[in-house]
Amino acid sequence: MGILQDLQFGLRMLRKNPGFTAVAVLSLALGIGANTAIFQLLNAVRLKTLPVRNAQELAQIQQTTTEHMRGNKSSPYPAVTNPIWEQIRDKQQGFSSIAAWGRVNLNLAQGGEVRPARGLLVSGDFFNLLDVHPQLGRTITSTDDQRGCAAPGVVISHAFWQREYGGDPNVVGRKISLVQRQFEIIGVTPASFFGLEVGKSFDLALPICADALISGKNSRLDSGVNWWLMVTGRLKPGWTTAQATSQLQSISPAIYQTTLPNNYPPVSVNGYLAAKLEAVPGSSGYSTLREEYERPLWLLLAIAGLVLLITCANLANLLLARASTREREMAVRQALGASRVRILRQLLVETLLLAIIGTAIGAGLAQILGRFLVSAIGTASNVVFLDLTPDLRVLGFAAAVASLTCLLFGLTPALRATSVSPNTAMKASGRGLTAGRERFSLRRALVVAQVALSLVLVASALLFSRSLNRLLTYDAGFKQDGLLIAQVGFGRLQLAPERRVPFRNELLERMKAVPGVEAVTEMDTLPLTGGGRGNNVWLDGSNFQDSINASFNRIGVDYFQTLQLRMINGRSFSSTDVPSSPKVAIINETLAHRLSAANAVGRRLFVEATPTEPETPYEVVGIVSDAKFEDLREDPLPMVYLASLQDPNPGNGRQFLIRSNLPPTDFIPGVKSALLTVNPSLDLSFQGFRSMVQESLLRERLLATLSGFFGMLALVLASIGLYGLLSYGVASRINEIGIRMALGARARDVLALVFREALLLVLIGIGVGVPAIFLVTRFASSLLFGLSPTDPVSLIVAGMVLLGVGLLAGYLPARRATKVDPLVALRWE
Repeated sequence: MGILQDLQFGLRMLRKNPGFTAVAVLSLALGIGANTAIFQLLNAVRLKTLPVRNAQELAQIQQTTTEHMRGNKSSPYPAVTNPIWEQIRDKQQGFSSIAAWGRVNLNLAQGGEVRPARGLLVSGDFFNLLDVHPQLGRTITSTDDQRGCAAPGVVISHAFWQREYGGDPNVVGRKISLVQRQFEIIGVTPASFFGLEVGKSFDLALPICADALISGKNSRLDSGVNWWLMVTGRLKPGWTTAQATSQLQSISPAIYQTTLPNNYPPVSVNGYLAAKLEAVPGSSGYSTLREEYERPLWLLLAIAGLVLLITCANLANLLLARASTREREMAVRQALGASRVRILRQLLVETLLLAIIGTAIGAGLAQILGRFLVSAIGTASNVVFLDLTPDLRVLGFAAAVASLTCLLFGLTPALRATSVSPNTAMKASGRGLTAGRERFSLRRALVVAQVALSLVLVASALLFSRSLNRLLTYDAGFKQDGLLIAQVGFGRLQLAPERRVPFRNELLERMKAVPGVEAVTEMDTLPLTGGGRGNNVWLDGSNFQDSINASFNRIGVDYFQTLQLRMINGRSFSSTDVPSSPKVAIINETLAHRLSAANAVGRRLFVEATPTEPETPYEVVGIVSDAKFEDLREDPLPMVYLASLQDPNPGNGRQFLIRSNLPPTDFIPGVKSALLTVNPSLDLSFQGFRSMVQESLLRERLLATLSGFFGMLALVLASIGLYGLLSYGVASRINEIGIRMALGARARDVLALVFREALLLVLIGIGVGVPAIFLVTRFASSLLFGLSPTDPVSLIVAGMVLLGVGLLAGYLPARRATKVDPLVALRWE
């Protein structure tokens, strides 16, 4: 009954002070909502297990090392070849069920603009392993995944079913066209299932045997050098990952001996045969987001926690000021027999109500902010799918934050308000006792803490913003503006390999003729995307022991002209560099330096054997300036450029870079028309190069945006706290100010009195905050580019901003102080 009365009284008190209630609730909602949203995302990326039955029983099977694994790695995760997978499937003993899966990019369009679909190639036990039951139809089984499958069925995701078929309940049995073939839809997965990759969903799932139909002659089913399949198993009852690893390693020698490709490079054979398999926990699934965003999210959670501390300090200051007006009320209650514990409980119930209301609103804000965060780490072409449904972990976090917040901002003011004896309170003047030195000093300390924490947040925001700006404006070695990426696929044309290079040349010539196009080139790997193959190289007169590992890119004749790279020595590629002419290469400055061959032009460059090519010598015909290859953060990599016209294995598609001074919308229609005139069955997609670079910096943009938001929020809260303290100080010193003015003090003297208080508090806060910055920002050093965590410019600017905020917060109270009438002030006293 007593608690119910406290709640009713607390609600009445909050209604009587709507301004205070609104400020307190909004501050709490922002602080708690931000913390909960970031923890919710962190929970989805890092802490949640897969939404499947007994996820703790899942384990991933991978190699202990990939150092000697040669060939094409098409997955960001530890992967095996299909021959290795088939051996694991047949010989493992520790798993009750086991499955493999791999990514595949599909195109739903029948020519023209590409309509991409995210596909999975899965083994027959994939859905059974995860205990996924279809919403409609059936899922893929081991009967579907058989070598030579001519017409395998396709399972579509719930989201794809809704998007493409409007949730048609009769979708099972319908046909879908992929790679010029008709596949029958056999089932729809439930809405809760997204696969094993956290952050990614899928549209279509096909059996692994369908790779022969999708990839044709480039099928990976029998390839021992295509690393593309991830393997997951469910441990048998009583088995652990350690026991499964022991059994896998006992069968590893036989597996690798059986699957050794005939053409494997001799230098890597022993490493391949010595490889071992292991089992690692798989309950959390696979995720590139985890590696990329876990550290930034923990950092953002710490930043949001600092904002919440500032909020608590601000509210504690407000409650201390409010408590001064209720001291007589507390004294009367105690005089009438109420115990201190009873009054303390009443005050804590009021703060608890604030915390509950703030948390409820904050939970709603967390959902909005959570969706914003998910959209911020994804793009239109790379949609991120995360389940942000609050679970017990998120609810527990929100409850813990609310409870801690309630104690932090409510306990001290409540103790202060009940610590004054009734006799003293009844004798005190109407201004209350919190104007006393001890209580005012506590409020000053809280403001100093706010300023110190705000300095940390503002400095962090400046560091991340300046880091992002440096990346966006960094010289990558070539001119990024005015470039358009054109992806052209011509697999539908079924061109013979010897016809593909001439066909690419025809496409190049057509694009060059489009009005507004200044230059066009082709390449295997786009700049700043990496992914190109690497291999060891050495010059004549040296041997393999002196080799340097270099990255390779096969490029067109006008590549350096299009990117505006500088030729330092020698020549670029020409139209005469054809398969029948001597093989040629161009190296960059870094590789020339690493090979100690500034005059390498004319010498032979040897390239280590690969599974598809023997050891090959190339004549170095040029040295070109360095340019970033994988990303903007890297030091210049040793690079070897090979002539596209000498490509021994041309593919069924090509990437082109088009340079123009016109806006893309002005010349893309012309480029599209020119390409489709050659053949209307071409698959086309376009993207601005700058937008691709910006999409690669999503993590940095997220850090800069959120840290900037939290920094601004901290400044607002700190200014409110400082303003409240100075306003209260002016109100409590009216008689002193009146006496000073009566004795001849001028307005500027009174202004200086208040401003001196504001500047002193800000300077002390900055002094306390600087060591905290050194402690906190060192954890962010790996996330910065071109800046140290203690960058002096950022620190100085942050300090100046806080000084400006301090002066602004002190202006109104100072102005109010100058308007005091000495006679009125003395009469009031």
